[in-house]
Amino acid sequence: MLIFAIDDEKNSLEDMSNILSKAVDGKAEISKFTHCEDALLAISEGSLPDVVFADIVMPGISGLEFAVRLKERSPGTRIIFVTAYEEYALEAFKIKAHGYLMKPLGVEDVREELAAFPEIRKEEEDKLVVKCFGHFDVFWKGRPVIFSRKQSKELFAYLIDRYGAACTSGEIASALWKEEGDASAERNRIRVLVNDLRNTLKAIDMEKVLIREHRELAVRRELIDCDYYRMIEGDMDAVNSYRGDYMSEYSWAELTNANLYFRK
Repeated sequence: MLIFAIDDEKNSLEDMSNILSKAVDGKAEISKFTHCEDALLAISEGSLPDVVFADIVMPGISGLEFAVRLKERSPGTRIIFVTAYEEYALEAFKIKAHGYLMKPLGVEDVREELAAFPEIRKEEEDKLVVKCFGHFDVFWKGRPVIFSRKQSKELFAYLIDRYGAACTSGEIASALWKEEGDASAERNRIRVLVNDLRNTLKAIDMEKVLIREHRELAVRRELIDCDYYRMIEGDMDAVNSYRGDYMSEYSWAELTNANLYFRK
């Protein structure tokens, strides 16, 4: 488990870190930050925390603003506010915070909050984490998956968009390239991308995510932790993390984005 602790006061941050360490009996990695900006940078570099304990009143980006940005970047992360101010509770829960603790923080307070969601990432540990809201990104064990070809990544994005439904080479070609070309050349082009995608996934021992049968291609949804999938399945954290952008770099994703917009 990875826990972020954020407080602009160094003494408070040390106290929070010590309490968190005792509450989890040392069975978690705790990263400390005095500024929300630094925590967001760590997340953008692939460190996806399971839980964040954050103060609310801080210079620069406040805890409340951080929570909004966090949901955009790591919708599966839980956030618990630790503050000396009661008046922010209503606003905190409006943005779907998972907890609100008053200072001074106690070990039992933390344990009670964590006990409310004991399943944190246990089921997702062996899944690819796929972020569709905003830009499309893929993570494995908290680190970004690097695709050697941009179109291999786009192919995977298209398969994710299909929600596990199988697609033909013709459907892939129509989505990725729009203009009609030589069918044989397109099949060869797709074959190269599929092999490249398979090698990328094989490097992290997740080649089994891909299904290729009867010249059709699909993904195994059960091996993927995806904000788009969770929104469709009614997960309120995913619903609230959607801000009207879905795979914004791909024009073929606009139809799905419209459907999500009206669904919300």
